[in-house]
Amino acid sequence: MLKYIKQKINNLRVVINYKQMYKYIKPIWFRALCAVLVTFPVGMMDSVIAWTLKPYMDVVMIEKNLESGWYVPMLIIGFSFIQSALNYSAGYLNSWVGLKISNSIKIELFQKLVRYEASFFDKNTSGTILYRFNNDVDSACAGLLNNLKLFTTRIFSSLSLIIVLFINSWKLAIVAIIVLLTALYPLTTIRKKIDDIMLKNVSTSAGVITFFSEAFNGNRIITSYNLYDYLNNKFKTTLATVFSLGMKMVQRTGLLSPMMHFIIAIGIAVIIWMGSYLIFSGDLTPGGFVSFITALLLLYQPIKSIGNDFNAMQLAMMAMERVFSLLKVEPAIKSSPNAIMLNDVKNKIEYKNICFEYQKNHPVLSNINLDINVGETVAFVGNSGGGKTTMVNLLPRFYEPKSGKILIDGTDISRFELDSLRDKISIVFQDNFLFDGTIRDNIVLGNIEATKSQIDLAVHSACLDEFIASLDKGLETRIGERGVLLSGGQKQRVAIARAFLKNAPIVILDEATSALDNKSEAVVQRAINNLMKDRTVLIIAHRLSTVRNANKIVVVDHGNIVEIGNHNELLKQKGTYYNLYNSGLTTT
Repeated sequence: MLKYIKQKINNLRVVINYKQMYKYIKPIWFRALCAVLVTFPVGMMDSVIAWTLKPYMDVVMIEKNLESGWYVPMLIIGFSFIQSALNYSAGYLNSWVGLKISNSIKIELFQKLVRYEASFFDKNTSGTILYRFNNDVDSACAGLLNNLKLFTTRIFSSLSLIIVLFINSWKLAIVAIIVLLTALYPLTTIRKKIDDIMLKNVSTSAGVITFFSEAFNGNRIITSYNLYDYLNNKFKTTLATVFSLGMKMVQRTGLLSPMMHFIIAIGIAVIIWMGSYLIFSGDLTPGGFVSFITALLLLYQPIKSIGNDFNAMQLAMMAMERVFSLLKVEPAIKSSPNAIMLNDVKNKIEYKNICFEYQKNHPVLSNINLDINVGETVAFVGNSGGGKTTMVNLLPRFYEPKSGKILIDGTDISRFELDSLRDKISIVFQDNFLFDGTIRDNIVLGNIEATKSQIDLAVHSACLDEFIASLDKGLETRIGERGVLLSGGQKQRVAIARAFLKNAPIVILDEATSALDNKSEAVVQRAINNLMKDRTVLIIAHRLSTVRNANKIVVVDHGNIVEIGNHNELLKQKGTYYNLYNSGLTTT
């Protein structure tokens, strides 16, 4: 993942893709424009305060004419009040715009995330995904807009204050500008110093999030195996790495603000010395000098801390680059431009010379050839790791074969519109994922528009009616995140009811009863038998009861089909299936 991030960042080295950002700003352009425009007067009003001090000092303090300068304090109070109100407005508008943009980007990223191929989730941890798809967006949008407000305000404040400097004394102003540019020069080197550290920090910070995710999802394993100390030590090691990277960041950027502070202090000392000389020579009035020094301090004060602000801005820019890199990545498995709809499965499914590998030069399937006729029940058996699940996962295009093709009614499945292909396939996994919500919420995922009678039929066919009737709230019972309030058998039957509602002509059963006890298995098996009626069924088999009645049994060993036939035919061959049968057909 780190290499992937680095490659993408290198492709976006210099600037953020503003055209892409504009897409998110366009719907809210008016507020976004107001958020920027309101910062102009906020910054420029600093110069008003500095500018009014010249007449006040010269008239009131030097000439001792109190009446002529009465309005100056009132002006300062009035302008400060307006500045404060505009500053609040700028903060509110920037936050509103930032949250809107952040939400828009998250929606687009989430749409991409749910369509990524299975291999993407094989390679990335939950922490990495959460960090990249959520935290980076928050950091980027909040950081960029907050710093945009800050920098816009300071730019206009600086420009107006520089004008005040030149009005009072062009000689001192030139010195002040030279000092300013000298102080700002170190900012040009900050990006090179933090790039590598930030790349490592992204990966490590994602690892921290993964720990919390695993602590939540794996709490029973942690408890049953007393893994507290083991995980605590691993967590401490990861945090120590985060700490080390944080301190390296400080080492490389921490001197920035103190260095700028020192340069500016030297500049102020030089200007005070020169200003004193100009006053005595008559080139500058005392009021002009006070106005100049006030403008200079107002100009230099934010500059002294701009190192930290600029550092934060760079981090936000880098986060946005990572976000844009994700937005540019398209799912590897998607519908082709000229895809056709798969309306029905009429004749057969064919595997032709299929080869597949998860890792390069590590083949999982080799030259697989198989015909599955419509209405057949085909069971895949073999030792663990032989390639059974992989063969089945290629049909709904969870993965793409390295070579060869899968045909439905003579058409390569890659030519079908992806959603229409998957609409024709229902899958019941060994460990079915249930979403937080009610039982009804999870069942209707098979058909969002299902009627009450259709739902009732699915519940009955999945052998859920007795269980549902025993619940006070029936189908409206909440099941908790991942269905934690249901037993394994109940989860499976909810998943089967979902598959019933989908009513797809092809059903895949991925060891759907292997994790159940005998009592639960018997109930679930009845539900599965109902689901299999009048459908083409692919079973990844675990127990003999799900294999014996299959029309065709495919024995897979080390990525090859070694035997094909029905139960009796294969027993007579006394080959691999015969040995599996005599060993209890244990395939897990």
